[in-house]
Amino acid sequence: MISAIVLAAGMSRRMGENKLLRAFAGKTMLETTLDHILASGVEEVVVVLGHDAERLRPLLQGRAVKTVFNPDYATGMTASIQAGIRAAAAESEGFMICLSDMPLIQPDIYRALLSVFSEKKRLEARVIVQPFFENTAGNPVIFSAVFKNELLALDFPEGCKPVVQANRHAVVRVETPDPAVLRDADTPEDFEALFRSE
Repeated sequence: MISAIVLAAGMSRRMGENKLLRAFAGKTMLETTLDHILASGVEEVVVVLGHDAERLRPLLQGRAVKTVFNPDYATGMTASIQAGIRAAAAESEGFMICLSDMPLIQPDIYRALLSVFSEKKRLEARVIVQPFFENTAGNPVIFSAVFKNELLALDFPEGCKPVVQANRHAVVRVETPDPAVLRDADTPEDFEALFRSE
């Protein structure tokens, strides 16, 4: 069993408004991203809310997701990752850390990463699966549950990079022909670029 941890708690400071509520592909950016993750067949999806939770929560209705509120969302991404991991099912064997502002990632990319993880996990307990496009690391990253305590103890505010760097021997690179794994939307310019890539 693998749990997708979808980070939707951020404040979108560089966008100037909540980017997850922006329209994309006939829905909001959050809904588009979330539907692609759900279509991958991942067993559990945990959406971490924080900033604007009351506006985002209605978008989740009718979707097979679990939600958790991160009261420390203003401290950075790591607190939301940790909240999601704590809320995930106890029997989860892996955590796929998903950014909610990457609507170009199609279900087949998520499926490919999940498949590689499942294959490697049968052979080795310590597995970190990471997509790459033209030698540049992207998202989402999947960590086997053996890293759970290490992730929960992390005090670096902006994500799991220190855990990846400390466990390079465990990283399985998955080359993808699609630059979507690099394309998030932190600024208005990033957001407009998503439409040019769609």
